[in-house]
Amino acid sequence: MPHRPPQPASNGAPTHDDPIVEDWRALLLDAGNPGEVIAAVERTARSLPNVRGARLLWELGDAHHRPADANEQALADAALTDARLQASDGGHLLAIALPASTAVLLVESGDGDAGDAPRDALAPVLRVADRELQRHNRMGELEREVRRLEHSEQIQRALFAISQLSGSDRDMSEVLRGIHAIVGSLMYAENLFIVQRDPSLDTIRMLYFVDVQDPPPFDEVPCDDIRHSKTWYLLRGGKALRGTHERVRAQVDGPLRMVGTDSPDWLGVPVLGEGVVHGAIVVQSYQPGVRYSEADQTLLEFVASHILSALERKRSSELLEHNVKLRTQELAQANCDLQLEVAERQRAERLQTALFQIAQLASDDIDRDAFHAGIHAVVGQLLNAENFFIALLSDDRARLEFPYYADPHRDDRPMHRPLARGLSEYVLRHRRPLLANRDQVTELERQGELENRPGQGLPSECWLGVPLFSGDTVVGLVAVQSYDPAIGYGPADQELLGFVASQIANSLHRRRSAQFQQQAYAQLEERVAERTLELRRQIREREQIQRQLQHEVMHDALTGLPNRGQLHERIEAVLERLRDEPSRRCALLYLDVDRFKVINDNLGHLAGDEFLREIARRLQSCVRKPDLVARLSGDEFGILLEHVAPDDGDAGTTPSAVAQRVLDVLTEPMRIAGRMLEPSASIGIAIGDARYTQADELVRDADSALYRAKGLGRKRWHLFDESLQRFAVDVLAIEAELREAMLQDQLEPYLQPIVRLDDGQVVGHEALVRWNHPQRGVLAPGDFLQVAEDSGLVDAIDWRIFKRSMTHAAALDDDTYLTINVAPRHLHGEDFARRLLGLLSRTGLAPSRLVIEVTEGSFLDDSGCVRNLLEQLQDAGVGVALDDFGTGYSSLSYLHAFPLRMIKIDRTFLAALGKPGNCAAVVSAVIALARALGMAVVAEGIETQEQHRLLLGLGCGFGQGYLLGRPAPVGRDVPGRPVAAEEP
Repeated sequence: MPHRPPQPASNGAPTHDDPIVEDWRALLLDAGNPGEVIAAVERTARSLPNVRGARLLWELGDAHHRPADANEQALADAALTDARLQASDGGHLLAIALPASTAVLLVESGDGDAGDAPRDALAPVLRVADRELQRHNRMGELEREVRRLEHSEQIQRALFAISQLSGSDRDMSEVLRGIHAIVGSLMYAENLFIVQRDPSLDTIRMLYFVDVQDPPPFDEVPCDDIRHSKTWYLLRGGKALRGTHERVRAQVDGPLRMVGTDSPDWLGVPVLGEGVVHGAIVVQSYQPGVRYSEADQTLLEFVASHILSALERKRSSELLEHNVKLRTQELAQANCDLQLEVAERQRAERLQTALFQIAQLASDDIDRDAFHAGIHAVVGQLLNAENFFIALLSDDRARLEFPYYADPHRDDRPMHRPLARGLSEYVLRHRRPLLANRDQVTELERQGELENRPGQGLPSECWLGVPLFSGDTVVGLVAVQSYDPAIGYGPADQELLGFVASQIANSLHRRRSAQFQQQAYAQLEERVAERTLELRRQIREREQIQRQLQHEVMHDALTGLPNRGQLHERIEAVLERLRDEPSRRCALLYLDVDRFKVINDNLGHLAGDEFLREIARRLQSCVRKPDLVARLSGDEFGILLEHVAPDDGDAGTTPSAVAQRVLDVLTEPMRIAGRMLEPSASIGIAIGDARYTQADELVRDADSALYRAKGLGRKRWHLFDESLQRFAVDVLAIEAELREAMLQDQLEPYLQPIVRLDDGQVVGHEALVRWNHPQRGVLAPGDFLQVAEDSGLVDAIDWRIFKRSMTHAAALDDDTYLTINVAPRHLHGEDFARRLLGLLSRTGLAPSRLVIEVTEGSFLDDSGCVRNLLEQLQDAGVGVALDDFGTGYSSLSYLHAFPLRMIKIDRTFLAALGKPGNCAAVVSAVIALARALGMAVVAEGIETQEQHRLLLGLGCGFGQGYLLGRPAPVGRDVPGRPVAAEEP
């Protein structure tokens, strides 16, 4: 019965009473799958009036499996996108969207204009169909997820099985068969093989091979043997290959060679580890209907990575088992070696014990027989020594003596016998051990080494003898022997007896030496008694000599004063007390007699010795007990004040007061060798406290203070302070800077004018050296000249100043003269006059305009040579001035004995002018004496107008000083002008 089209209701939709509606409801509710739902919808739609055809498009396809054409697909996409009815251009085709299930119903009208009627009529049908399709879609997704999870679980079980195989104790072939079975459970793998590649050797090995068509092609071959095969490309490229022979040919970059039977489909994946191809796993199918998919390739690659781990673990396990087996063998060998070593050590311990026992026997107070019996017992602990004897050569080496002989097979004990050709004599003759059995003894007899003498007793089956040495001399032997064929001796027994023999020989030697020593002691006691009285007398004499020697060692032979050694001991003792009493102080006065060399050279050494003894006597008169006066060396003395008062304490006990008292006592005139001398000294003082730890430190500081006192002009004392220590440290730095100054030409002459006092006219200039230091400015000679003299640079500095000042003076267009200071060492040089005159010639300065200034010290040594040199210079026109007159011995004999043109009065006289005293009278006398001898007088150090006025009044003609003009560099004007008194 044909379906009747539903009648429209008031709203245009089918009603529930319509039979068509009841039919589609039954059809949809009975549908068991998406295809039945689609068929029900299409059947219901085609039952509507004016509907010629209907087709439902869904992701599972339509019911007729006819794909939509382009126009239908575009119309369906538009309906899904806009979620509303879409019609074609002619209106005969409608597209109605089912949004929940993303399906589209295409309705084809019969008259070409469907309108909205089909959509309205089918609205309830489509709602139910949309819901059913959505439900079936969710069910499909759940089924697919279940299949995916089941597949993942299957892979996990396979991987777990592979891991169990690799960790099992099965052999490799069984493990590979298990891996094959597991892979076959995941994909078609009836034909499978696994190859392993060695990258270092570039070889491949067939680990596993199962194929229904071909046998294994190789066991292990170089990679070049399978060049251009599928497996070769797989191993070289490290990428999976899949497909037929033609498809694989397209995947490689070279010719493809067929190996074995061609298969319709082939799949191979590399086994990779850290980017290196270690092998490959290959499956292939000979069935046309069996093909490998992308999923199979992914699965096989995943399994291959785990197969590599399994193979590595299995191989590591086998390697470990192999190493364990080797290690077990090594440990077994080591254990065997250890047991041998233990046995050897036990043997060595027994030997050591035996040697110790023998040494103990040698030192015990026992007789000779007990000693030998003890040795026999000790040897018996090491080897079979039932038959044992010790034989010694007599003193004349003509017979063999037996101090000990043990042999149960002999009734008599031989005491001695003449030397013959027996076994004992063989050992003594050849100086080496002998181990021989009966056959060997017979052979020695046949060779003539031994003589068989009847009556020697039972022949031994084995005989062992070792020589005894005293140094390099054989003195006897020790021997053991066996009469039982079952008991013999070997090399080990010979070695043991050799060790024992050396100890026996030493013990015998010690006991014999002890006997000799006892005899010697008895004789010595007799001689000791005889010598005791003589020794006591000699001891008394030696004690007296030692006391004398000790006094001489600790005292100076000339003066009788303690010497440097005793002074150091006393200083050490005082410093030790200062560490216990930090508040206490001591002092060391380091004294040097001025100009002692002059006295020694002019008056002779006997006079010098008398002079030093008088100095020592005067120094002792200046101190009190327990203070110490010591002569250190030559003209140097030391005074140790063990306890001194601070500077603000008792004026008589301060170090400065003692030093001044010493200077006052020493400067008193003394008559030596018929000459009246006025000695002087320079003193350096160092105050000792708890900071000093050694005597040398205190002596060093006192010596530094002495050096400073002498540099300040002698005849004074100076107290050590930290500045002197810094100066001592800076000497080396100054010397280095001074050498650099010579290279950089930083030393230059400064000229100070010499002025006529009555009219102020400049008549000459004195050349003074100055150092233009780059950091410290202009330095005076006192800052560096002593360092230059000690370092040997002073000669070069002097001649440089001579040359530059002469060159400047020669360029002056006046009649002024130039004075230069010449040290005493220059005047003792043989070529000084020649060099000076040559320099005058080269600079162009007239000799008459040059005056050399010398001091009194220049005349003290070799005065005749100095006088000849000055006369030579005078003959050439060069003048001579006596500088610093009045500061030395001021001998008037110098004024007429040497060719002098000028006398320069020292500044110390000018400082005392105008003060109470006889200074003005001395200056006046010097001026008068100079006039009488025709010499000019120049007063040095004029710094005040009062000094200038007094000198004019005394008749002094010339002067120089800061009042008249300061020293200035060459090339600058040096006018005289009044200035305040300042240190030169």
